[in-house]
Amino acid sequence: MNDVLGALITGLLFVMPLVISVGVAVISVGAAWHALLFKRDSRSALGWVVICLALPVIGGICYFLFGVNRVRARAQRQPGEGRRWLVDFERGLRSPPIPDQGKEDNASTNSRALEIDYPVGIARAAATVTGRELLENNKVTILRNGEAAFPAMLSAIASARETISLTTYIFENNRTGLSFIRALAGAKARGVDVRVVIDGLGAWYSIGIVRALRKEAINAQRFNPPRILPPSLGVNLRNHRKILLVDSKVAFAGGMNIGDRHLLKRIENKNPTADVQFCFEGPVVTQLADIFDDTWSKSGGEDIKDILPPKDGGCHNSRHSNNNDKHQKGTAMCRAIADGPDDNLDKLELVFVAAMDSAQRSIRIMTPYFLPTQGMIAILQSAALRGLQVSIVLPAKNNLSYVHWATRNMLWELLSCGVKVYYQSGVFVHTKLLLIDDAYALVGSANIDPRSLRLNYELGVEIYDQAVVAELIEDFEETVGRSAPVTQQVLDERSLLERTRDALCWLMSPYL
Repeated sequence: MNDVLGALITGLLFVMPLVISVGVAVISVGAAWHALLFKRDSRSALGWVVICLALPVIGGICYFLFGVNRVRARAQRQPGEGRRWLVDFERGLRSPPIPDQGKEDNASTNSRALEIDYPVGIARAAATVTGRELLENNKVTILRNGEAAFPAMLSAIASARETISLTTYIFENNRTGLSFIRALAGAKARGVDVRVVIDGLGAWYSIGIVRALRKEAINAQRFNPPRILPPSLGVNLRNHRKILLVDSKVAFAGGMNIGDRHLLKRIENKNPTADVQFCFEGPVVTQLADIFDDTWSKSGGEDIKDILPPKDGGCHNSRHSNNNDKHQKGTAMCRAIADGPDDNLDKLELVFVAAMDSAQRSIRIMTPYFLPTQGMIAILQSAALRGLQVSIVLPAKNNLSYVHWATRNMLWELLSCGVKVYYQSGVFVHTKLLLIDDAYALVGSANIDPRSLRLNYELGVEIYDQAVVAELIEDFEETVGRSAPVTQQVLDERSLLERTRDALCWLMSPYL
């Protein structure tokens, strides 16, 4: 018996190193193969292949935690069509059929659009990419910073009679956050159906915020919360959308989180963050409601009842609304764009590119994080060389220093072709705007960087309206007037150490 046991132990001691070696090879080579097959950025693919092979097991685990930027989704298949396992994982959901561009009555155009100075090319591209219709008769209200946005949002919540749907990346557990909890709890007590989604990683900014909501009997969900068991393989895929819907008649969307940081006039605010929120009324609210439904279902929430048709309503406490125009139809044409890692197309990136490429007179960009693709850089260079006004406004001091450093490494490419870049000083500005000519704006939660365009669940809203765009251009040019231009000389005067640091951060930009 002892001889048999000894032989078994000896055999195990001989086999185990071989089994471990094979396991390590399978994990490392398998992860490297996956990166090679599915990564679309060559720098990112090469980086992950090297990491997976140079750091056995650890590199593979890091890749599956942070490098996989696609979510396996149920592909849209025709009846009788089989699943294409590898292809469908890479591409996600199938794209909508491309409409006949020769027809003027397709989803991207309408009779009114042909009568005004209207970027039809952008609209057709966005219709093809999103499969959503461009909707007329919307009213858009611009709400600057928390001083304007939060009272309007709280007033809308206070007037709710049927439903409130809220999704945000960060919901701070401070004075502003608690005021929203009280307002939502009051609505719940009135019998309003209240649903809240907070990103699982964003919730870490305010520990206990989900518990505080649930304590008030509010139906709150965390989106893709990080966990160890079972491991959360999509920990790098975050919900960055910000939407507040009230009674399916008014919606607030943009880049603003909920918290004291957006109250610039509050003296005790240690991290003031400027931003712009938008209030939407009209048919586009139904599209935003569909996007919330998608976010809710991905958070593990139950099926939501059918969204009611939009009703006329008003943006509360807004300087743009009053009792006389409260029930008037708006003049803006709008379309909501949802993007995420389970889509086969990077929808927002494609719309960004189509919009920039369609510009005839000017391109204005304001964003806190600017790491454009090489294709975007080429379009901006070409536009400036053709004589268009191309202006980019960035924060002088970024809350994510490594993104700021990475951006500095590539700005010379734009400056050399005549693109104007400005750094605005003062408080950190979180505003995200793309303005094309004088009739188109793309707003929402997305930055122009790999994280927003490839990894996050993001929201964009197209606005085709000369009056709204004119107001945004006025704000933009006022900002330019008090910002410092970035020159080639400023970049050239960086020390060798700074240039090296900036270049290293730029090298890592596909992973930021």
